[in-house]
Amino acid sequence: MPNLKTYDLFLSHVWNYSSDYERVVKMLNEAFFFYWRNYSVPENKPLVDSNTWIGKNKLIAELDEQIKPVNCVLIFAGMYATYSDWIIEEIKIAQKYNKPIIGIQPWGQSRIPNIIGENVDIMVGWNTVSIVSAIRKYSI
Repeated sequence: MPNLKTYDLFLSHVWNYSSDYERVVKMLNEAFFFYWRNYSVPENKPLVDSNTWIGKNKLIAELDEQIKPVNCVLIFAGMYATYSDWIIEEIKIAQKYNKPIIGIQPWGQSRIPNIIGENVDIMVGWNTVSIVSAIRKYSI
């Protein structure tokens, strides 16, 4: 059997809503015949203090370095994304490098923030098969 591709992924996350991030990491880790590397920074390891001008600019530069090499960006389409400047920055950076963006719609949520709905390549449901299939189909 040939070796399977290892996907380099950036998972967007809002530190105040880290449970979504953790659940998708677990789902990807447990997916059968799916290998990936995580290029995002977990909640307990924030890069810089984003409340200062210098910190904000450094964080944008760090996000750029994280997103630049990936095959695909995953964005959680929770309504909290409407108020997150960082998700908007992540989308801009992904677009700058022509990275495919996969939106993940949370369970039971019927509305999607416009900023996400208008900028994703595909919106998928909150299940491993849908997410992995989209990654395989859309990754560069």
